[in-house]
Amino acid sequence: MLRRSADSRPQLALITASFVSRVGNGLFNTAAVLYFTLVVHLPATQVGAGLTIAGLCGLAAGIPAGNLADRYGPRAVWLTALGVQAATMAAFVRIDSWLAFTLVATLDRLAATAAGAAGGALVARVGGERPAAFRARLRTFVNLGVVVGTLGAAVALQINTRPAYTALILANAASFAGAALIALLGVPNYRPLPRPKEHRQWSVLADRPYMTFVALYSAMGLQYQVISLLLPIWLSSHTDAPRWTVAAVYAINSGVCVLLQSRLGSKVETPKQGGRAFRLAGLLFLLSCPLMALTADVPAWVAPALTVLAVSIHSVGEVWESSGGYALGYGLAPDHAQGQYQGFVGIGFDAGQALAPLVLTGAVLALGHIGWLLLGALFAAVGAAGPPVTAWAEHTRLGRQVVELPRLDAEQQGTEHVG
Repeated sequence: MLRRSADSRPQLALITASFVSRVGNGLFNTAAVLYFTLVVHLPATQVGAGLTIAGLCGLAAGIPAGNLADRYGPRAVWLTALGVQAATMAAFVRIDSWLAFTLVATLDRLAATAAGAAGGALVARVGGERPAAFRARLRTFVNLGVVVGTLGAAVALQINTRPAYTALILANAASFAGAALIALLGVPNYRPLPRPKEHRQWSVLADRPYMTFVALYSAMGLQYQVISLLLPIWLSSHTDAPRWTVAAVYAINSGVCVLLQSRLGSKVETPKQGGRAFRLAGLLFLLSCPLMALTADVPAWVAPALTVLAVSIHSVGEVWESSGGYALGYGLAPDHAQGQYQGFVGIGFDAGQALAPLVLTGAVLALGHIGWLLLGALFAAVGAAGPPVTAWAEHTRLGRQVVELPRLDAEQQGTEHVG
């Protein structure tokens, strides 16, 4: 972790910029599929195929963008990626064919992946001595921004006209431009950290402990779509719960994360704490998954209460899981290569999210109650691997820290200037 004190002004600027961009995401994501199918008149299958192609192509930008952030500074790469996303969002209002849609979506995903890698490195610099705690705090406002944007999108969905949907897309484009302007004015232009001679542009691929952590983090990431995909389908098709229960799932999950992310995240800063948080998250998921399955076996008036209990437990587990992931993702990455390492984390996580619908709907739903039990057991096993993988990673880093930290501490002075 970086040995420097954090300045509250850059933190506030980055939080504000992230909040603004995520309000735009909430506006766009809520109505995107409806816009492409009802306004552009693309078949749903073509929209799905285009998004899949774009998502897979976007993974390619992670490590290269991270290396650029490490070499030239994370702010420059992040601002560039935000600018590209603003342009691609604006371009969506002009598309009229599947090919144009796929090309624009691919450019957007490449920029989004680059923004994730550079943004992760920027968090490490802005967060100072506590990047994981700052990232947890940042996530609180990111979630809040998405909620605000989603509520705003409801108005356009009710109007249901092309100008209404166009306004949402252009508002999202403006949110990226606004976020870039806020960061340009308020976030320092951090200079690259000195790199040791053994540094390589693909060093992360030779870091077996870190690659193992990313694999665990990606597998645990299935839990996000348990709430957004699996449980709503289960409630609708396997239970007699009233329809409003599905809406309650999203509200409770968002509320718990907003209320607890900073509070619990501040307790998880070191890799060792991150490993323990990962294990605790797995145990909470082991408890929540069977409770979700039981909603199919209780009366209709009990199902909502049981759903609320299960989602509350699961959401607390989500907070611990994300906090543990931040502590391990930043704490185990070398300071001079945060961009490269955060880029690889993004690749792993996005790949896991791409596979999640297939795993959750194709396996868990097909197996029913047994599928839910197996899913909970998977989360518990992945979480249990957190502490030993952490110990393995820290053992491999002891020699490097003894050699590098004195040099980094001596050269930290004068590593930044305000742009």
